[in-house]
Amino acid sequence: MAPRLILASNSIRRYDLLGQVGIVPDIVDPSNVDETIKDQSLSPHQIALMLARKKAHSVSENGQYKNDFILAADTVVAIGRTVMEKTEDIEKAREILNSLSGRNHRVFTAVCVRDQKGIFYNRTVETRVKFKTLSESEIHRYLKTGEWRGKAGAYAIQGIAGGFVIRLIGSYSSVVGLPLYETLNLLNGIGFNAQNKPKNK
Repeated sequence: MAPRLILASNSIRRYDLLGQVGIVPDIVDPSNVDETIKDQSLSPHQIALMLARKKAHSVSENGQYKNDFILAADTVVAIGRTVMEKTEDIEKAREILNSLSGRNHRVFTAVCVRDQKGIFYNRTVETRVKFKTLSESEIHRYLKTGEWRGKAGAYAIQGIAGGFVIRLIGSYSSVVGLPLYETLNLLNGIGFNAQNKPKNK
């Protein structure tokens, strides 16, 4: 059986981004790893990389995937070293949006892929974003949309929050959830091309 691409994420954003560049995962198998940050000494960059690796390793333990390619990713939003964690609590989301209002923040997305030999490769992309100053009414209206739920930094740049962005330096797709340029390079590097057909070696 030809090797498959396993997406270790239930993120519709990542699935759609892959489709944008002609890649359709054969299987979507979320890792469901605990994303709680226990080691407070880790930087946002290190946290994103650690979680992406954990997701890829977790799914790779499924023996059915031993001859397949596995792709995992994680996104972290931070102001300095302070991580704006994902939340389902509306008041916490309000607090995060107030923190981002009128300020610069950084978005780190780490990608981890496993090849058919069981070797893991990873990249982390940093993007700098600045929000305009948000009024209380703008934050209130945004919270009512529910777009913030479960999102790093309590916002989705591909949605209404795109109107909050004054400046973005780096990768837009990385802020959405998957840096396409780096992801394609990783996949091509391990023998998986954008047409979802492994290269002959």
